[in-house]
Amino acid sequence: MAEVNPVLDFPDQTPSHDILMNDTVSNGTESNNATGKFVPTPEGTALAYGSLVFMALLPIIFGALRSISFAKSKNSSDMPETITSRDAARFPLIASCTLFGLYLFFKVFSEEYINLLLSVYFFILGILALSHTMSPFMTGVFPANFPNKQYQFLFTQGSGESKEEIVNYEFDTKDLVCLCVSTVIGIWYILKKHWIANNLFGLAFALNGVELLHLNNVSTGCILLAGLFVYDVFWVFGTNVMVTVAKSFEAPIKLVFPQDLLERGLDANNFAMLGLGDIVIPGIFIALLLRFDVSLKKNTRTYFYTSFLAYVFGLGLTIFVMHTFKHAQPALLYLVPACIGFPVVVALVKGELTEMFSYESSAEVLPHTPRLCHFPSVSGSPASLAGSMQPSPASTCRRRHTPTSMYEESLSKMEAPPPQEADSEKKEK
Repeated sequence: MAEVNPVLDFPDQTPSHDILMNDTVSNGTESNNATGKFVPTPEGTALAYGSLVFMALLPIIFGALRSISFAKSKNSSDMPETITSRDAARFPLIASCTLFGLYLFFKVFSEEYINLLLSVYFFILGILALSHTMSPFMTGVFPANFPNKQYQFLFTQGSGESKEEIVNYEFDTKDLVCLCVSTVIGIWYILKKHWIANNLFGLAFALNGVELLHLNNVSTGCILLAGLFVYDVFWVFGTNVMVTVAKSFEAPIKLVFPQDLLERGLDANNFAMLGLGDIVIPGIFIALLLRFDVSLKKNTRTYFYTSFLAYVFGLGLTIFVMHTFKHAQPALLYLVPACIGFPVVVALVKGELTEMFSYESSAEVLPHTPRLCHFPSVSGSPASLAGSMQPSPASTCRRRHTPTSMYEESLSKMEAPPPQEADSEKKEK
């Protein structure tokens, strides 16, 4: 086994309650030579890290594309969870508390029991995430005459007028097939802890994170990435907390690939690892820039391609520095400046910096979902209230054209004077 040098150690708790941890295992060549342990060949090491980079790019590409279609295909009640600037500012604090809490748990309690509980938790979460990920891809696999029946799982509380829906989930036969396949993979992971099953769960977690977690604007993305930049550097270079948690934590929250695959085949066990945090955190920022490209309506993906190449550059630089200095490296130390700096430079050159930072992802609403560009004042007459709800010409809020709706009819009624006032005006004339 290679000497373990966690490089990207990042546990945090996302709004969807997924614990993410970044860690990479480097090959300690000098130590291996001294102890007689297996030394990975240059070809095996290159294959391992090349495969990790390739697997890291997949959830970013597909997650970013699905983040657009997801927002367009869902109604207002099923919109993805949006991270605001306040959430972004608190995120490093929550991540630090989660990390230190895990550190204390592993110090006080047995690793075996903690990892057993985590395995059950990630087993349930993993089959749901993998099923959701597989569903769009499996649609083309089923034949046209496949008997696809619709089902609904409804759980209510109370009766009569006080009846309240707790769970209302609709699914079909194809979803059940995906769930069964995901369950088989989950059982395989629980029993064997095989690295292929681990990667399937890890890719599903990462893709769902990029798809379902949306930043509301570029400023929020900069706040989030800058805060985690400081967080990652502190916990990697300042303490041994991340290293301890990374060595003790067993869950499919990382992508792994064996460096001795060429020598030992699928039974290889000398792994290089990349944590999901280094995929999801930059990935949601890259997905935001893709939605900004779409909002420009120029049929170009300049900012998406720029940030995507910046991510590849930052990840490659992390691996290079790790092998050069043989020391743990926080990946966000290199990914954050690259993912933010490259698109900002391009926006400066194109003269679109102001437009990029004024873009609001949450303003791209569905046609049937009315949204106010600014909040009206509570005081005043109904007519003045309705007037304050109308967007100003200089407003930067983007909204799609909507047909006449009950919302617009209510505004027109509010603008009309009350019947008594209209009669009094006629009498005066």
